[in-house]
Amino acid sequence: MDDMALLREYATGNSETAFETLVSRHVSFVYSAALRQTRDPHLAEEVTQAVFIILAQKAGKISNKTILTGWLFKATRFTALAQTRAAVKHRRREQEVQMQSEFQSPAADEIWNQMSPLLDEALAALGEKDRQAVLLRFFENKSLAEVGNMLGMGEDTARKRVSRALGKLHRYFNRRGISSTTAIIAGQISANSIQPVVPAALAKSVTAAALAKGTAASTSTLTLIKGALKIMAWTKAKIAIVTGAGLLVAAGTTTVVVEKAISPAMDGSLWEAKVENLDKAPPVLIIRPTRFSDIVMVVGGPGGQVISSQNRPVMNRTIAHNLDVGGLIQFAYACYSRPKLVLPAGVPTNHFDLMLTLRTNQLETLQKAIQRQFGLAAHREIRETEALQLQVKDPGLLAMHASKPGSKMDLKTGTNFWSYSNSPFDRPAEILSEFFSQPVVLEPGLSGNYDFTYRWENPDDRKPAVSKELAQAGLELVPTNMPIEMLVVEKVK
Repeated sequence: MDDMALLREYATGNSETAFETLVSRHVSFVYSAALRQTRDPHLAEEVTQAVFIILAQKAGKISNKTILTGWLFKATRFTALAQTRAAVKHRRREQEVQMQSEFQSPAADEIWNQMSPLLDEALAALGEKDRQAVLLRFFENKSLAEVGNMLGMGEDTARKRVSRALGKLHRYFNRRGISSTTAIIAGQISANSIQPVVPAALAKSVTAAALAKGTAASTSTLTLIKGALKIMAWTKAKIAIVTGAGLLVAAGTTTVVVEKAISPAMDGSLWEAKVENLDKAPPVLIIRPTRFSDIVMVVGGPGGQVISSQNRPVMNRTIAHNLDVGGLIQFAYACYSRPKLVLPAGVPTNHFDLMLTLRTNQLETLQKAIQRQFGLAAHREIRETEALQLQVKDPGLLAMHASKPGSKMDLKTGTNFWSYSNSPFDRPAEILSEFFSQPVVLEPGLSGNYDFTYRWENPDDRKPAVSKELAQAGLELVPTNMPIEMLVVEKVK
């Protein structure tokens, strides 16, 4: 029986045999992930027990379409995070020397030693489908045909998805100074990700505790379960909603936001909750050093609705991860084009998390907070600036892209495409300014709503590819030097 059949049998018939089979099938996977993250065999055992207790508690609520390996990966990560938050720092320091000898043998592969502490964070940074493909292929040793079957795609598509995911992992590790290849990464994960030796009594103790739904668990385990469930509930409320180009620009990057915020949303992995959760947040303004590696922004309005005014997002309630100081300033002053932002020298390079749920005077309050915390304030100023002007070269070609009356306004983007429908020209102008790293202004009189899609093979080809797509739509970008409104940031006392 497959995983979900066993889980259904346990959920509907309370079959202890079915649940015991699930535990024996996945206990090594969960324990190995927990051990990588906690670096402590005893904490890893407690995390493993908590994960399967949570699985038993939630068995009847898990969708039949769920890939259980992916669910267990998330649950283990959240539980280990709760454990880490609760752990005493000095205990970690005392055990560090001992763990080096117990967990890593002198002959352990150096690349794996470098990869191991970062592996789960790297996996978490992948989109849901990419992560599931890697887990099935290299953690469960499934064939590409089996991976495709379980993910509802063909073998060739599964091969491409695995290859793409490995490429993302390679870039992730490379940015952190770990030099390797996708083949080495695949080999190291396959060879080392699952611990060959799991404590002999662990599967039995985990099964017994899980079947009892935690009633016989220790106080520390129950506290751990409670913390993990809180993190899981909060994660469901973290939804990547992109209400327009301005949100992408406000985050201070282009393709990074596209890859990490939009692409996962396209396969539904970040659409697990509703924006109504933001309405429950207390009225606060918090700017703190980031605790996240992704860039995600959640924006909601009254009653959980995403709201806008004149095609601009209204910042009613907002939670954002990993913004640089420029991104915070853009957000506070509603500047939707990074090339139109003029920063002074010496701006801090740190990144920050933002929670803004004040009911009134949000942006004004945020501006004052930025001034207090960073000593920076901004004003708009007309400056003679080198720019690109978006002009109509062939009205006939442009007319072919006019939006149909009543069509829905939408924006979709990924690692190698950008597509919008029923959108006025100011939105594509803002995103084009990011692509070309220059302000993009509109030819006077350019109006109307249009549908466009731009594609490129790799980041180096993006500019020429987008220029070609513009030409095919009857448009062109012409260099110009003209007075443009810029957001000028200054240091203040």
